[in-house]
Amino acid sequence: MASQNAVQSDDVDYWVVPEGGNLNTIAVSTGGPQLGDTHRLTDRLQSDTRVEYATPVLLQVVPVQSSTRNDPEYVLFIGVIVPETSQPVIAGQPTDALQAGDPYFANGTYNGTWTGEAVINPAAADVLNVSAADPIEPVESTPESLHVQSVSDEEFQTGVGVAPIALVHLSELQAMSGSTTDDAADQLLVSTNDPSVRNELASLYPNTTVVTRTGIATQQVSTSSLPVAMAVAALVIAVLIGVLFTATMMGLEVTHDRSALATLTALGYSERSLAVLVVTETMSLAVLGGLLGVGLGVAGILITNAAVAATLDVPSLAVLHPALFGYGFSVALCIGIVAAPYPIWLSRRAEPLEVMRQ
Repeated sequence: MASQNAVQSDDVDYWVVPEGGNLNTIAVSTGGPQLGDTHRLTDRLQSDTRVEYATPVLLQVVPVQSSTRNDPEYVLFIGVIVPETSQPVIAGQPTDALQAGDPYFANGTYNGTWTGEAVINPAAADVLNVSAADPIEPVESTPESLHVQSVSDEEFQTGVGVAPIALVHLSELQAMSGSTTDDAADQLLVSTNDPSVRNELASLYPNTTVVTRTGIATQQVSTSSLPVAMAVAALVIAVLIGVLFTATMMGLEVTHDRSALATLTALGYSERSLAVLVVTETMSLAVLGGLLGVGLGVAGILITNAAVAATLDVPSLAVLHPALFGYGFSVALCIGIVAAPYPIWLSRRAEPLEVMRQ
């Protein structure tokens, strides 16, 4: 998720991110460089008449107890300051269900009114099995409880799937994640119609990058195709290596059995019959390889999940999809078909005279 679409609103024009959280990591830069003193700087920007609204964004992956299973589910919490003058949609989630401002912050004392409000997307509602007005129970300690204010209609696309998210007040997420000391956030969203605001944004923090909407749009196009490109590359490599291996193995086998093939030719087998025989043997080898490969893949996924659960306390890292079986057999068949011409060509070099000489 760290290389996917930025957290944004349709009317956000600028993103301020730390230099360490560049265009490749601005989506979920958890654990990376962060911005500090964000409430004060947001107030400063909000007082500028050129700025429609500004809000810091803190992103934190939080384990939340599910009502249907013992293991926690991991939800991406997004902390924001809801603008007083507008109700933007951030990360696809409407902010109108949250109280304006950030009541719990209380001028940096973090002892104001705890709202516990959260707007979740359908993916989060599904994995947690909750609906509007239901409580949310993060595994991490919270000053007070959280509850679902509303369930939105929009999902949060990351380029590799839909992520379960919860939109909450910034100070409340800071209290949950221990970010109250520095008033930290991962990025700053600014909506404005005046390009001159960018110069002020660049002077807010040292060692930060101001990203424009154009830069984000370009990054979205490039990262959204990354999983597809990786899958195509893996497919090409698998087919190439499989064809070379199968063709070599069958070539050695045909060379070893040239006398037998020449005998069959002397007995009246046609070139077509020999080709069918070689193709059958090649396809059998490919299918057996496909069975072995799928079996090893399933075992690898199960072992990986078990090891990760035992060492990192993460329920599941790799997903075993039923399509893996069909994909594996399809690739194996493709390898057998592409590799067959070479052993067929070798089989036709087995002349009956070789048998007579023996």
